[in-house]
Amino acid sequence: MTSALSLTLREGMVPARSSLPQVLPTDRFTSRAMPRSPWREDLRRIRNGRSALALVGLAVQIVGTIALVEVLPGSIGYVVGFVLFGRLIVCMNILGHEAVHRTLFANKTVNDWVGRWLLSYPAFVAFELYRRGHMAHHRDELGPDEPDLALYRGYPISRASLRRKLVRDAVGISGFKIMRGLLRGLRQPRARPVVVRIFGLQLGLVALASACGRPWLYLLWLGPYLTQWRVTNRLRAIAEHGGMTRSMDRRETTLAVRQTVLARLFMVPYHVGLHLAHHADMGVPCWNLPRLHQELRDSGWLPEGLVYPTYRSLWGKLSSRPESVGAIPAA
Repeated sequence: MTSALSLTLREGMVPARSSLPQVLPTDRFTSRAMPRSPWREDLRRIRNGRSALALVGLAVQIVGTIALVEVLPGSIGYVVGFVLFGRLIVCMNILGHEAVHRTLFANKTVNDWVGRWLLSYPAFVAFELYRRGHMAHHRDELGPDEPDLALYRGYPISRASLRRKLVRDAVGISGFKIMRGLLRGLRQPRARPVVVRIFGLQLGLVALASACGRPWLYLLWLGPYLTQWRVTNRLRAIAEHGGMTRSMDRRETTLAVRQTVLARLFMVPYHVGLHLAHHADMGVPCWNLPRLHQELRDSGWLPEGLVYPTYRSLWGKLSSRPESVGAIPAA
């Protein structure tokens, strides 16, 4: 069986067409790997209770992280808090992404309110603007209207180049650039109301921390956003579409990687790492993606050779270009 690590690539990270079994359509899938009715309706069933439980879990983790910072001695508490708050920002962004797709709660008003005020605005995400751009991403992955094309193109790059990008992320250079872009939205009539709400909520968080006599807690929220979250976001994003190409076959637009416990804990919670299944049908809630992913595997459409065994192996392939070989710069 072909290993993903030795998979023949046509260009960038795109597998050779001989590696893509032409086994669809079937009674379960259309030719584009979209689930067929009535199974599709079952997959698209929104699980309100599961989503509510995830929100409660986030709240418990936030309180628990603050408690750990308080009880652990000195700098140890701050380091643990920094890392755990960074993970919570990842979780909030992923559930916010779910709300953008209107698959978090069945009631659209509840879905959007939670997505805005409890998930996206606290994590500095302009919910409404992100939804508009993200739908363009799903309509035509890596097409001319792809909002994140600069982030995905040019791979594989050299190991040194990837390291430079991650260092910029880790020290806050990328984060401050994103923050400046968000602030520039105050000068744009369409973006201004959203940006005002985001920074208004951030001021509320500062006031809440100050009222509790712990104003420095806000820095344990802002710091990971500017640094740890940027690293995590880049690593996840390039593992989704890095070096792929515009195509009607989503195996040529989206990468697949086996999910591990550690990756799901810190980088791809709530099954978001099953990204090829998500692009096969973006209306399937994250809780149901494992079922869709397994059916795609069982159908033969997604064979073992197309699935990278770990994120580390995939990042190795994404950074396998010799330093001396020129390429389109990746953002």
